[in-house]
Amino acid sequence: MNKKVLMQGNQAIAEAALAAGMKVCAGYPITPSTEVVELLSRKLPAYGGRFIQMEDEIASIGVIIGASAAGKKAMTATSGPGFSLMQELLGYAAMVEIPIVIYNAQRVGPSTGGATMPQQGDIMQTKWGSHGESPRIALCPSSVEEAYNLTITAFNLSEKYMVPVVILADEILAHIRESITIPESDSFEIINRRNNAPPQEEYLPYKVDHTGIPILPPLGGGYRYNISGMIHGDKGVPNLAPETIDYCIQRINSKLKKHYNDIVMVEKMEEENSKIAVLAYGSTARPAKGAVKMAIENGIKVDFIRLITIWPFPEREVREIARRVDKILVPEMNYEGQVAGLVKQSIEGAAEVVQFNKISGLPIYVEEIYNQIIKIERGEK
Repeated sequence: MNKKVLMQGNQAIAEAALAAGMKVCAGYPITPSTEVVELLSRKLPAYGGRFIQMEDEIASIGVIIGASAAGKKAMTATSGPGFSLMQELLGYAAMVEIPIVIYNAQRVGPSTGGATMPQQGDIMQTKWGSHGESPRIALCPSSVEEAYNLTITAFNLSEKYMVPVVILADEILAHIRESITIPESDSFEIINRRNNAPPQEEYLPYKVDHTGIPILPPLGGGYRYNISGMIHGDKGVPNLAPETIDYCIQRINSKLKKHYNDIVMVEKMEEENSKIAVLAYGSTARPAKGAVKMAIENGIKVDFIRLITIWPFPEREVREIARRVDKILVPEMNYEGQVAGLVKQSIEGAAEVVQFNKISGLPIYVEEIYNQIIKIERGEK
């Protein structure tokens, strides 16, 4: 039977991680994500797991990579300064294809910034913060209930595609309390990594089939194989031959493109003959949707698209909506308009992108987005 409970965003993340089968969490307390590690430190032992408080965020991500390599689902929770420290090992996890989940509750930055205020400034860092080019998935929940559901999805995607997955929330979602419905444990799908490796004498750790996904048995489970952050071929040993470099980088990055339709998620509302669209994500999507509904009630036809998956970027869905409208309004809690830039890049001039950026540490409100829609409708700058 489904259960209705009042729950904070951070609590939903922690409870969902337990429901997904997470057994190891390592972390260092940092606002606004601290409640996740506080809760897991108390509850994990009852689930046969372990929480380890580390000396910093570098050690924390190192622990969860090691735990995952040993076959345990693992996660860490952090915010901006800690996420910055994790970047090298985030790239390492992507390179060696060890599945991990990172929860990043974004806060005002840069540097120490404002620990108790929201921002959406880590979008580009999530994909490009590590050197080189490596794959990762990033999901942006916009409600406490969705935070619960997407945390389970994050573990499923990480295990299925052997890739780091980042849950990108912010201080608003981390600390808001809402009534949510938690489904019965047997009503949602739980995916575990493949463990059907061939016999040891035939086994190569990075030899892949048509899926492009390697099979890595738990370390200590009887198989002997190599893992290296250096360029490697099927054997997993360092190999800097030009053709191996090309193959390795192509393979780790193309596997998400190959499975784009399974990974990328958006929510859409479309009005017939609309000329304006509002594109939003995360906690900003809720006032954006409210503003769109207000505009429609007042006779202005507006499309709405919410990006649930941020990485890989939903370029196909964004291009599709750009073909329907003349202007796309993108409200964001950051300075540059990080997602607006991705939209411009994806649609190649098919529609005009209008940015609305707020960096005061306060949320973007329904009325602010509605006023922007009115300005666009009137042709005002």
